[in-house]
Amino acid sequence: MTTHIPGKAAARSPRERLLASADELFYSEGVHTVGIDRVIEHAGVAKASLYRLFGSKEELVAAYLGARHERNLAELRTAAGRLSDPHDGILAVFDTQARWLRRRTYRGCAFARASAEPAAGGQVQRATDAYRAAIHELFSELATRADVRDPEMLAAQLDMLFHGAGVVVSSSSRRSSLIAATRAAAETLITAA
Repeated sequence: MTTHIPGKAAARSPRERLLASADELFYSEGVHTVGIDRVIEHAGVAKASLYRLFGSKEELVAAYLGARHERNLAELRTAAGRLSDPHDGILAVFDTQARWLRRRTYRGCAFARASAEPAAGGQVQRATDAYRAAIHELFSELATRADVRDPEMLAAQLDMLFHGAGVVVSSSSRRSSLIAATRAAAETLITAA
C-alpha cells in the first residue's frame, strides 16, 4: 500500500500528519474500522511517534475530535460574527452547516459517529460532549444578543435542530430539501422567540 500524506508532508510535524490522517480516515471510514497501523502508514510516521505524541488510539481519536471541534466552532463563530443583526447571525450558523451538509464527502456528524461506535471510550465521549456544549453556548450567546424572551429555550431548540440535521441529513436521499427545511425551521424558531 502506498503511504499517503495529506498536504505538504515535509512541512508538517509528525503530530500534524497523524491528526490529518486520523481526520481523513476516521471520518471517512469510522473510528472502529480504522486501526492505528493504518493511520501510522497513511501519515508516514513511526509507530513510536504515535504513542509518544498521543499514548493510545483513544487519545488520538480525542485529539482528532478536538481539532475538528476547534475548526468547526471557529467557522461558525466567524460566520455569525460577520453580521450585525443577531437573527441573521443565527441563520449564518445554519447556512454554514448547510455548506458542510452539501459536501460530497459529508458522512454525518463526526462526533455522533465516533461516540456511537462500540470502541468509543471516555475521552471520545468527553470530546463529543465538549463539542455539543460549545455549540449550545454559541446559540446561547447569539440568542441573548438577539434579545428574545427566553434565550435559553431558543438556544436549546436551535441546538437540537443543528445536531439533528447533522445526523439525519447524512442518511437521507432528500438531502437538499432537508437542508432547506432546517434553515426554515431555524427562521420560524427565531421569529416565534
